[in-house]
Amino acid sequence: MKIVRACIYPKDIQCITGRSERYGRKLLNKIKVYFGKESHQFITSEEFSEFSGIKLKIIEDYLQKVS
Repeated sequence: MKIVRACIYPKDIQCITGRSERYGRKLLNKIKVYFGKESHQFITSEEFSEFSGIKLKIIEDYLQKVS
């Protein structure tokens, strides 16, 4: 069984959404503010799914394919 990565990075957001990596960095910062996280904390795939409205299954399938 493959372990699916739990964290989302700007490059992942770029590939999932088709937007730029810079957009991914800005979006991660917005998500951190939304969830009240500090700058050194990571964003999980569940948090990204909740914020973006993209189904968790789609995100996990992408992360599993890339890993």
